[in-house]
Amino acid sequence: MPATETAATETPKSSPHTIRMHERDNVAIVGNDGGLAAGTVLSSGLTLRERVPQGHKVALVDLPAGAAVLRYGIPIGYAISDIKAGSWVHERLLNMPDARGLTDLPIATVKPPVLPALEGYTFEGYRNADGSVGTRNILAITQTVQCVAGVTDSAVRRIKEELLPRYPNVDDVVALAHGYGCGVAIDAPGAEIPIRTLRNISLNPNFGGEVMVVSLGCEKLQPERLMPPGTIPIADQRAGAEQKLDVVCLQDDAHVGFMSMIESVMRQAEVHLQRLNARVRETVPASELVVGVQCGGSDAFSGVTANPAVGFCTDLLVRAGASVMFSETTEVRDGIDQLTSRATTPEVADAMIREMAWYDAYLTRGAVDRSANTTPGNKKGGLSNIVEKAMGSIVKSGSVPISGVLAPGEKLKTKGLTYTATPASDFICGTLQLAAGMNLHVFTTGRGTPYGLAECPVIKVATRTDLARRWHDLMDVNAGTIADGTATIEQVGWELFHLMLDVASGRKKTWAEQWKLHNSLVLFNPAPVT
Repeated sequence: MPATETAATETPKSSPHTIRMHERDNVAIVGNDGGLAAGTVLSSGLTLRERVPQGHKVALVDLPAGAAVLRYGIPIGYAISDIKAGSWVHERLLNMPDARGLTDLPIATVKPPVLPALEGYTFEGYRNADGSVGTRNILAITQTVQCVAGVTDSAVRRIKEELLPRYPNVDDVVALAHGYGCGVAIDAPGAEIPIRTLRNISLNPNFGGEVMVVSLGCEKLQPERLMPPGTIPIADQRAGAEQKLDVVCLQDDAHVGFMSMIESVMRQAEVHLQRLNARVRETVPASELVVGVQCGGSDAFSGVTANPAVGFCTDLLVRAGASVMFSETTEVRDGIDQLTSRATTPEVADAMIREMAWYDAYLTRGAVDRSANTTPGNKKGGLSNIVEKAMGSIVKSGSVPISGVLAPGEKLKTKGLTYTATPASDFICGTLQLAAGMNLHVFTTGRGTPYGLAECPVIKVATRTDLARRWHDLMDVNAGTIADGTATIEQVGWELFHLMLDVASGRKKTWAEQWKLHNSLVLFNPAPVT
C-alpha cells in the first residue's frame, strides 16, 4: 500500500503548502485553496515557473522526456517532453503506463500482523428473521419492469401521505425502480447479472424480509423468474403460512382503471407496513454492520485525506467483526498486484484476477479501455489519469487481508473485507453494493456530489475543507482537516467509525437523509438490448 504521510504539518494555509505521498515521489500536489501563483517559493526553495491549481502536481526536479513521473511511489505516467522543476505537471504532458498484466502476480504474499479485536462496540439495529440486521426499517416495493414505474410512483406517494403516518416505526416506503425487465435478451450471457441484482436488492437487510412486487404481466422478467420459490428465506415464513410471493399484476382482469391499480398496491402495502411497524430496534454488535465504501467526484486529495481515513476506518470495522466492501473495478485495476498480495488465500486472489479479466474483456468489446474512466472533473481536480486515480482509490480498503470476492449482483456471505466487483459508475456501484447486502454506505468526494440512496444511509466524506465549508449541509465528515494539518488520518477514521454507529442506530441522520436526496437504482446489464 502507498504511504499516506504527507509534508503537511502545521503549515498556515497562507503559506505555500505542498503534499508529497512517498519518499520516491518527484512530484507533489498543491494544497492551498486557489492554488499557487507563478514565482511562489516553496519551503524547499523551489520556485514555481507557472501557476499551479490546487490539487495539481508540481515537478520537484527536472524530468527529461520519457522519465517516469512518480506519485504514491509508482509511475503514474511518462513525460512526453522535458519538464522543468517548478512546472505544472498535468495530463497533457504525460503518456499513461500500460495496464499491469494479470499473470505473474504476487499471490497471498502479504501477511499483516493480526490486529487486536475491537470489542464492546454496538449499535441499535433491526434484527431480521434470516439473522441479518437492518439500520433502517423500510418498505421496498420491487418492480419487475420499467413499464409499471409511473403507477408504482403514484401509489408510493399516496402510501406516504395516507398510510405511513399510521405506522411510526416504519422509516420510509421506496419503489425499487429500474430500467430493466423487457426489451432485453433475457437469456443471453450476462443477463443473469441484472436479474440477481434486483432479486438480492429486494432482500436487503433494511427491508425486513418484506418482499412485495408490482408486475405488468407481459414482461420478460416474470415475478417467478425474479423471485423463484425458496428465494425468500424460510425463516421469514410467519405462523407456518405457506411461502408465497406477494405480486400485484397490473394486467389482471380484476383491475378496472388506474385507481383500481393504485388501490391494489396500497392494500397490499398496508399488510407489509403492519408487520414492519411491529419491529423495534435492539442492541446488536458492530459486527452486524455491512458497509460499502465508494468514491465519486474524486480529486487529487481523495487519496491524501478522505480515502486513507476511510481505509483506517475499514481496518477498525474489520477488527470489530463487521463486513466491508470495496469496489469500482477500473479504479483498482492498476493496483491489482497490491490486491492479490493481500488475499487471504490463492483462491481469493484467483477470484480477483477472474473479475478483472472479465471486465477487461467487457471494455474491449465496447472498443474502450480503462482510460475512459477518468472524467473532466477528475482532471480539473488534479488527477492526470486512471493510474493516479486508482492509487488513491485503493486506500479505502485499508490494510487488512482481503477475505472474499463477489461477482456483480451476488450476495455477501462472509465477514471481513470483500472485493465486490462493480463498474466505477457511482449509481451502478451503489446499486450492486445494495444487492450484496449493504446496510450502511460511505461515499468520499473531492469535487462534490449530492449522491444519495433511498434504500440505505449514505455518509458523505469531503476530501477538502473548502468543499466541506461550501457544501456544509451536504457533507457529513470533513477529511480536509488532514491536509490542513489540524487532524490526523487516525483521528478522522475514528470520527467516521463513531458516526457510523450513530447513523446505523438512527440517532443521527445523514445530510442526504435529511434532505431526502437519492439517486435512482441503475442495474448493470452487459447483455444485449433487443
